[in-house]
Amino acid sequence: MDSVVPSASAAPAYGDTFIDSLLGNISSLIPTITSDNASHEVGSQIYSGLVNFDKDLKPVGDLAESWEFSKDCRDLTFRLRPGVKWHDGQPFTAEDVVFTWQTIIDPRVPSPYKSEYGLVESVRADGPDVVRVHYSQPFAKALTNWATAMLPKHLLERYVREGRIREAPQNWSAPVGTGPYRFKELRSGEKVVLVSNPDYWEGRPYISRIVYRIIPSQATTFLELKAKGVDAMLLTALQYQRQTSYPAFRQAYQRFRHPGNAYTYVGFNLKDPRFADRRVRQAFAYAIDKRQVMEGVRLGLAREATGPYKPGTWVYTDKVKTYPYDMDKARRLLAEAGWTRNSDGLLVKDGRPFSFELLTNQGNDERKKIAEIVQAQLRELGVTVEIRPLEWAALLKEYIKKRKFEAIVLGWGIGIDPDQYVVWHSSQTGPDQLNHISYANPEVDRLLEAGRTSCVQSERVKYYHQLQEVLADDLPLVFLYFADALPVVASRIHGVDPGPNGVRWQSFKWFVPRPLQRYTAG
Repeated sequence: MDSVVPSASAAPAYGDTFIDSLLGNISSLIPTITSDNASHEVGSQIYSGLVNFDKDLKPVGDLAESWEFSKDCRDLTFRLRPGVKWHDGQPFTAEDVVFTWQTIIDPRVPSPYKSEYGLVESVRADGPDVVRVHYSQPFAKALTNWATAMLPKHLLERYVREGRIREAPQNWSAPVGTGPYRFKELRSGEKVVLVSNPDYWEGRPYISRIVYRIIPSQATTFLELKAKGVDAMLLTALQYQRQTSYPAFRQAYQRFRHPGNAYTYVGFNLKDPRFADRRVRQAFAYAIDKRQVMEGVRLGLAREATGPYKPGTWVYTDKVKTYPYDMDKARRLLAEAGWTRNSDGLLVKDGRPFSFELLTNQGNDERKKIAEIVQAQLRELGVTVEIRPLEWAALLKEYIKKRKFEAIVLGWGIGIDPDQYVVWHSSQTGPDQLNHISYANPEVDRLLEAGRTSCVQSERVKYYHQLQEVLADDLPLVFLYFADALPVVASRIHGVDPGPNGVRWQSFKWFVPRPLQRYTAG
């Protein structure tokens, strides 16, 4: 963090509105059937899990007040917090936990997280306040997976049974959770409004309302931030380094910088025979100057990604194949793959020039810049790239889910646990699953399976180091960088407590001292 946090001595007060921003429309208000960031950001305020993560990313009780494992790691017993209510006043019970698990694994429910519960043999309620989970074998994420949003059985059971969960009011017009904020209003493409939950088990949040404004451009969001039309955003590197250092901005806003938990990549549809050839993917990795990308796009506020794990974490290894900028190597690999230059300098194979469309999400200036650098560098090889930015929800629904793309510039957030089965395993390539690029490698599958079924970190690290070696060599996508996260929050918001879990880990405890409040509740 590089600016002074407001004085902690100011008295907490109820009231005011926190105006947040989202780059894209949300796609669902049931977190267990969606994977996009905007939907999860809103969902995290409405719903709670059995466990959560503290400032230092350690698991702590949420809807469960305690838990215990059996000696063989296969049985997990949760004791639920008594007296918790759904937003409609109904009691939250062990039956809701059983129902949430049944919903996620139900074949009629389009959840991308089914494999996370594949090793669960049974979940049963032992009275209203005790849940017993039995695993077929030890599972590394046995506890942390229960941070997933709990769903209300009394409102959703019929829709799940009929295979119509997307049509439930819960999904769009009337979500009911147990979290710190209740749903008030949604105007698609414009805003989502939440109000504080007076019955929240940790106490009513101080800030009365959260308004998420949907602003599909980072540049427009920044203008709104400076005009006090929004209270927080993630800055781009350019905004952080060159447009927010003047005294008036530093007085009005708290700027933070911490290592981000997401990497940016260029991905390929591996069902396309051109990209199914590893030599082509490796050639592109040599032709894309990652240093130039990090300097040009992030002004150095990033670390090079050599794979899907963050440098500096226990699971990371740098002892893998890397792809320093080398146009000659790139040309040789493409020639080996059968691509030759024609008289116009274009790469051709079987009479067809090498050209493809590169999709990314509209309004994300940094990804657009990456696409332009990739376009220019591949043009030197004789490859034609057409850039096509698309609105976020449409990109996910019409292109990513339907696998109707050739190449993409996107990012993956990484979880607290290193298990990335849902992203890389060959069983996860269905339309509602997260292996968007259709990657299949038996060795990767084996290592993913071994890594998630051990409880011992020293064993797991061996599997994940091997996984990184295989991915770096096979290169299913071009890993670019882990960007530093650059959040900014209005100075009138007190209680922001930055740490390894970012700045928002306990946002329900934020408050605005009464003299600084700007909005009346309503």
